[in-house]
Amino acid sequence: MLIGIIGKPSSGKSTFFKALTLADVEIANYPFTTIKPNHGIGFVSIDCIDKEFNKQCNPREGFCIEHKRFIPIDVLDVAGLVPGAYEGKGKGNQFLDDLRQADAFIHIIDVSGSTDENGNPVSPLTHDPAKDIEFLDNELDMWYYQILSKGWKKFARQIQQENLNIKKALAKQLSGLKITEDDVEDCIKKLKLFHNPEEWSDDDLKSLSSELRKIKPMIIAANKLDVEGALYELDKIKKKFSDYVIIGCSAEIELALREAAKNKLIEYIPGENDFAIKGKLNEKQKKGLDFVKNYLKKYKTSGVQEIINRIIFEMLNYIAVYPGGVNKLEDSDGNTLPDCFLMKEGSTALDFAYKLHTDFGKNFIRAIDVKNKRAVGKDYKLKHRDVMEIIYRK
Repeated sequence: MLIGIIGKPSSGKSTFFKALTLADVEIANYPFTTIKPNHGIGFVSIDCIDKEFNKQCNPREGFCIEHKRFIPIDVLDVAGLVPGAYEGKGKGNQFLDDLRQADAFIHIIDVSGSTDENGNPVSPLTHDPAKDIEFLDNELDMWYYQILSKGWKKFARQIQQENLNIKKALAKQLSGLKITEDDVEDCIKKLKLFHNPEEWSDDDLKSLSSELRKIKPMIIAANKLDVEGALYELDKIKKKFSDYVIIGCSAEIELALREAAKNKLIEYIPGENDFAIKGKLNEKQKKGLDFVKNYLKKYKTSGVQEIINRIIFEMLNYIAVYPGGVNKLEDSDGNTLPDCFLMKEGSTALDFAYKLHTDFGKNFIRAIDVKNKRAVGKDYKLKHRDVMEIIYRK
């Protein structure tokens, strides 16, 4: 699973990425600080199941703080996109191509209106952040359109002459965007494109491109909420784009918290609404953390952890499942509940067996729901925070 972080230059993408990953990336308030994509590991969080067993888990990957489990995911921060990116402006084609394999997007906008459409600094509240939402939607639509329309006449003629299945042919052509046959079929039905593909108009192709683009979920992270007046702009765009998932955030606040926790100045659990000071602070640090504390009192969280959790668990519909045994939650090294996997909602016990090891799937006998010690079959639908033991022929 790969989450792409996108937006115009200087909207706070790299700060958001660093807050999620603590990766060493360059951050500056001028356009095109990022040229090559930054690839790192972020973390979604859940209430860890270990507490229900009166245990402390020992994650093999990720970490657990105060029974809050953090599960790794891949995150990609691409360079800023400017109007006309799909035409190659600002190396836009190259940056868009970096996003092909993303499963979902986080669109970072500067809700404080302190950067123009090209990412240049302007006075706060002078640029309308609604324009940034509209421009990126258009860039993505036109990117898909260019991919779809390239050589369309020849492609459509081949479909007709060879009597090819349109959904299979299109899915194959667009497989690089992670588009499936079902995706194509759903979009064609929605747009009622049942006539000969050779007769599809340019507007038909643009409409289809837009629908196909929307298959990848996108959440809008309204960043720089810590700037005075930004909350008013957030309320405005939420009303204007009522069909969008828009969450206010301050990547800078979250980054400050995580850096302070990393340096053992504070104790902080990502996504929480408070922190405890543990280290010795200088006056500058005290002043900075006072500002952060006041922000958290007002907004409850920085918003960053909520955004990544929301896109994984609600928009991509993943659940977290632990492998474990009824009589033993430890692995051979004595680590308690060392693994936790993200599975698509609707996955079965058999799917989970294959996830753990091909042999477990091939030789599956049954699974056991460790929480209630109940045996279940291969078709058992997994639930969020299940702990499952797989019984297989050895």
